[in-house]
Amino acid sequence: MDAEMLEFRERETLFVEVVLPLSLAKNYTYRVPFDLNDQIEVGKRVVVQFGKNRIYTALVKNIGYIAPEHYEAKYIIDVVDEHPVVTGIQLQLWEWITGYYLCNEGDVMAAALPTGLKLASETIIVLKEEVTPEEPLTEKESILINALSHQKRLTVEDVSSLLGQKRVYPIINSLMGKGLVYIAEEVVEKYRPLLKSFVSLSPFYQEEENLRQLFDILERAPKQLNALLTFIKLSRQQGLVPKHQLLEESDCGQAAFKTLQDKEIFTVVKRPVSRLKENDDDFVLNFELSPAQQKAKEEVEAEFEQKDVVLLHGITASGKTQIYIKLIEKAIEQGGQVLFLLPEIALTTQIVQRIQRYFGDAIGVYHSKFNNNERVEIWNKVLNGKYRVVLGARSAVFLPFKELKLIVVDEEHEQSYKQQDPSPRYQARDVAVYLAHLHQAKTILGSATPSIESYYNALNNKYGLVKLTERFGGVSLPLHQVVSISEETKKKKMVSYFSSALVAEIALVMEQKEQVILFQNRRGYATILICATCGYAPKCVNCDVSLTYHKTSGKLHCHYCGYHQSSISICPACGSVHIEQKGFGTERVEEELKLIFPEVNIARLDVDSTRTKNGLQQIISDFQEKKTDILIGTQMVAKGLDFDNVTLIGVINADTLLNYPDFRAFERSYQLLAQVAGRAGRRDKQGKVIIQAYDDSHRIIKQVIENQYQEMYNEELAERRQFHYPPFTRLIFVNIRHKDQDLLNAASQKFAAALRGQLGHRVLGPEQPMVSRIRNYYIRQVIVKSDKDTSIQKVKSVLKNTITEFLSEKDYRSVNIQVDVDPY
Repeated sequence: MDAEMLEFRERETLFVEVVLPLSLAKNYTYRVPFDLNDQIEVGKRVVVQFGKNRIYTALVKNIGYIAPEHYEAKYIIDVVDEHPVVTGIQLQLWEWITGYYLCNEGDVMAAALPTGLKLASETIIVLKEEVTPEEPLTEKESILINALSHQKRLTVEDVSSLLGQKRVYPIINSLMGKGLVYIAEEVVEKYRPLLKSFVSLSPFYQEEENLRQLFDILERAPKQLNALLTFIKLSRQQGLVPKHQLLEESDCGQAAFKTLQDKEIFTVVKRPVSRLKENDDDFVLNFELSPAQQKAKEEVEAEFEQKDVVLLHGITASGKTQIYIKLIEKAIEQGGQVLFLLPEIALTTQIVQRIQRYFGDAIGVYHSKFNNNERVEIWNKVLNGKYRVVLGARSAVFLPFKELKLIVVDEEHEQSYKQQDPSPRYQARDVAVYLAHLHQAKTILGSATPSIESYYNALNNKYGLVKLTERFGGVSLPLHQVVSISEETKKKKMVSYFSSALVAEIALVMEQKEQVILFQNRRGYATILICATCGYAPKCVNCDVSLTYHKTSGKLHCHYCGYHQSSISICPACGSVHIEQKGFGTERVEEELKLIFPEVNIARLDVDSTRTKNGLQQIISDFQEKKTDILIGTQMVAKGLDFDNVTLIGVINADTLLNYPDFRAFERSYQLLAQVAGRAGRRDKQGKVIIQAYDDSHRIIKQVIENQYQEMYNEELAERRQFHYPPFTRLIFVNIRHKDQDLLNAASQKFAAALRGQLGHRVLGPEQPMVSRIRNYYIRQVIVKSDKDTSIQKVKSVLKNTITEFLSEKDYRSVNIQVDVDPY
C-alpha cells in the first residue's frame, strides 16, 4: 500500500508559482515534470523558459495542484539546488515590500539575490548533425565548423577567441542561414569557488623509514631538502600547506619544487577556499560599561519587555556602540543571529575592526564593495548559521537569516538607508523593523539626531525611548564658534574660503600634532563655469543641470548621468576668454588649503577619491594612523567615524545645507551639522567646531551650538502639522518620464486628472521637479499626500489600478512611471 501511495505521489501533477528576476506585474506558473516532483521545494532555484527563447533562473514561491486559467503552463527545465537558497520568511518579506513600495516581486528578487546566485543565460552555438554544406564556406566559417565538429558546442566568447576577432555574429548568422548551426540557450552557474593549490606528501614517504631515506637522497639538493623540511614544519603547525606559503617560506624556487613533483615526492591538489578574510581573535569582552551606559542598556532591555522597537537617543560619542555590543552578546548567548545595519560602507571599515575584536569569526560583513563570488559566500554562511553577526549596508536586510533575534540600526536618521534607484525604492530602516516582526525579534534604532518620524513614534508610545545624555569617559561636548563669512569678507580677513579664526585654529592644532576634519558638502573643484561676458554656462547634453569642473581629470562632469567633456577656456557662445569659476567643492578646498599649509599632509574623502575597492579603507586607515593631518570630506565624514586625535572640525559653508528647497532641509541640516561636530574631541580633550556661514544667526545653527534637538524637533513638528507633511501625512511621489516633452506634458496631465478623480485634493501636480531632465528623459512629478485618517492601503490600491489602466492605453505605453513611497 505504501509503495502504491508513493508511486501515486510521484505521478501527481505539480504546479509551481515562481518569481522571475524581471519586472513583471504577476508571477508565472510552471508545470513540474514527474521525475522532478521529489526535488521541488519552496526557495529552490529552477531553470525555466520565459518568452520565445530566453532561459532564466526563477525561485519557487508556492507549490500547488491547480493549473493557471489563462495560459498553458510550460514545464520547468531543471532544479538547480539541493537545498533552498531563500527562506520562507524572506519570501514573506519580499511580498510585503512589493505591496508597501508598489513595485514588482521580480524587482525585489533582483535587488535581494547576489548576482552570483542569478544564473546567466549564455548563447551557445551547436553544430547540426549529419548536415553537409550546399554552399561554399569562407575560411573563417570552415574554421568554426571544424572546431564544432570536435567540441560539439561553443559559446560566442569561445568563437571570438577562436577567430581572433570581436565581430563574430555575422559569421554565426551566415552559418545559421546555411542551416549548419543553431543557437541554444544554456544556463551557466555564475558562482565559481575560489580554488587554491595545497601541497601534500606522497603516502610512500609518510612512512618514517622511507622519509629518513629521502633525507639522505636530498642531501645533495639543498633547495629541495629545505622545501621538504619547511613542508614538515608547516604541516605540523597548521595541517594543510598552501603552495604559495611553502614557496615563500622555503625560498626553494619553482624549479626545485617542480623536481619534487616530478619525483612524486610532493603532490599538488586544488581545494575550494573562502574569499573572505578570517579573523582568529577569541570571543572576549574586555570592557565595562559606564554607569550611564549600564543604565541605558538596562532601560533598553526593560523597554524590550513591552515594545519590539526601541529608539536609543544618545548624543555623539556617548558610547552607543558598546551598548550594542553587550546586547549582541546576549542575543548570541540565546542562540540567535544579529543584523547590524550601517548607513554607509564607510562606517563598516572602522566599526568592523572594533566589533571583530569581540566576535571573531562569528561576524560577517555584507555590502556592494564585495565582488559577486564573495557575496555568494556570505549569503551561504548566513544561511548555514556560520555567521552569528552580520554588519552591512541597506542590502543586508535581504540576507537569509534563520534565527534572527536582534536588529541594530545605527545612525537610523541617515538618508542613505533609502534606496533611490532602481526599484524597489525601499527604506532599509523600515524594512528592518518589519523583518524583525517576521522573526519575532527586537529592533534597536540608534542616533544622536533621530529622524523626526522615529522620534514622533517614540513619543507616541509606538516605540520605546531611551536617552543617553553624557559622553563616554566624561568628555565635554565640543566648543562651537560661528563665523560670519560676509563680515569676514568686509573686513578682508577671509583667506580664500577660510576665515581668519579657522586658519588660526588649524595652525594651532598642527603645532600640537593633532588632526582636523573639514566639511564641504560638494565634491569637485568648481560647481559651475560661467562666461563673465555673456553668462553662458556649460550644461549636460543629457540632463538639465550645469556641469561641475573636476581639476583632477581636467574635465567637466555631470553628477547625474556621468557625462563628461573637456573644460572650456574660450566661451563657445561669444568667444570671450573671461571664464569664471563659481562655487567650490572638496577638490578646490584641498588645493587652496595646500597653499596655506604646504607642509601639512591633506587627504580628501568623497565619492571621487573612494572609487577603488580599498580606496576608502586606505584613506581612513592613513588618517587613523596619523599619516594624514587634515581630512576634507563631504557627508561621508559625518557618518559615525571615530578618531581619537581629532580636536578641530571646520564647516566651510553651512548655507549650502540650509537653503536646499525641501521640507526636510532644516532637519537634515541639524543632523548633518551635529554629526560633523560630534567627530571632535571624542577622547580626553575637549574639541572645537567652527561653522562658517553667511546667515550666521539661523535658528538651526543656534540649535546645533546649544545641542537643542528637542527644540528643533518641536519647531519642525509644528510646521509640518500646519502644512500637512510627514509624520502627519504619507507622501507618494509618482515620477512620469518620457523623451518627448509634449507627449509627457499631455500624459502627466491626463494621469493626474484620472488620479484626482478618485483621490481628490490628495493629488498635487503635475509639476516640474528641480531637475526636470535626466539622461534625456523629461520628468513630471505627481504627489499623493494622504492624511493619517485615510487608509493608505486603499490609496495605494487606487494608485496601482490607475497606473495599470493608464499604461494600457495605446498612446501612453511608452511612458515610464516610477513610484516612490515615503520618498525621504
